[in-house]
Amino acid sequence: MTDSMIDSRSPVDGLTREQHAAEMAEYLRHGEARAAALGNRGPVRRTADGRLHPDILAAFDVHGFYVFEGVVDEQELAELRAGAEDMISRAPVRRGEKVDALGRPALGQDYAIQPYLLVRPLSDPWGGTAALGGRHPSKMTEPVPDPDAPENVVYLMFGMCQAIPAALRLYGHPDILTIAASVNGTDFVPYNDAIFVKQPGLGGSVSWHQDGITHWDSPHWDQGIHGFNFQVQLYRTTAANGLWVLPGTHRTGRVDIKQLVADNGGSDRLPGAVPLLCEPGDVTIVNRQTLHGSFANTSPDTRVSITFGFHRRSSVLGVRGKLSLKADDLSWQDGDAYDEARIDDRSAVIALAIDARQQHRPGEPRFRYEPFAGREDDFRFGEDTFERYIRDYNTRDLAI
Repeated sequence: MTDSMIDSRSPVDGLTREQHAAEMAEYLRHGEARAAALGNRGPVRRTADGRLHPDILAAFDVHGFYVFEGVVDEQELAELRAGAEDMISRAPVRRGEKVDALGRPALGQDYAIQPYLLVRPLSDPWGGTAALGGRHPSKMTEPVPDPDAPENVVYLMFGMCQAIPAALRLYGHPDILTIAASVNGTDFVPYNDAIFVKQPGLGGSVSWHQDGITHWDSPHWDQGIHGFNFQVQLYRTTAANGLWVLPGTHRTGRVDIKQLVADNGGSDRLPGAVPLLCEPGDVTIVNRQTLHGSFANTSPDTRVSITFGFHRRSSVLGVRGKLSLKADDLSWQDGDAYDEARIDDRSAVIALAIDARQQHRPGEPRFRYEPFAGREDDFRFGEDTFERYIRDYNTRDLAI
């Protein structure tokens, strides 16, 4: 059977979890082979002046993504897993509830943005809807969950820098920030963050999409204008539970996703796509314009991906933002133009994260964030600066 024949089979809703996993098996194997052939993965490598090696930047430029191996060490992984698992356990037991599965008040009742998005097991909450600017025009296959599955499961968690101390420290990781500076310039600025949760046999899908709303028709458009996202993988990421990308689509402008799926016989198994295969502690970088998505997790493996993005300063300065203000209402809304004060306010989270990390890991090299160089004493991590800059920081995200 050829790869094109596998890819062109139409999805069938109503499949059980086991049937869906069986239907996907051959496609997953072919995707794994394509991913292995690309060769765009390896450890973080730097030049003599400390920047990311140009070979890595070249591979990212061509494919639109890269897998950095072994970035997060075992100690930090354990801290991150503990924090994520605690946050998951404190989620509302179902949509609309204010208590968790143990009857405790759910985390985040006092947050400006509620920190959880819950969905039906194995569902695609955004595909074919107007959510997020309608950038998810086609729907993924929605298998039928097991009879004993819960009514709702955690899909996304927001506000990681406020809710998980280890996640704030991760935001100041010197290798990760070096990559950001090498791609977006030393004056790079933050975008937002979210933690994707795909519980085994329950996790929902993310329909094929390209990120970014603002700059598609800009006279200054280029392949990097909408920034990129990191994903830090806390567990082994497989073809069945991981993110898939269509390499090179960041360079082509807007993709007609609906037509692409129609040309594929209505199947969500797009030809040429590859999965981001990772071991725990690996970090992926994906250009936000690259076509990407993920399938319902009918596998037995957990995926927790700590996701946070960065922009070029020139992409946001003076630009009218697009903000989604509530986790349960993911419609884009026009905001005010981002001025220097707003950018500085949100970027302070990076400065505090760097200091929080230094306090926790005093022997580790400290990243120098150029926009705050010489002002480090004003951004020492502590109770006062947490309240000033971290509390409800995601209401100040720089979304384009």
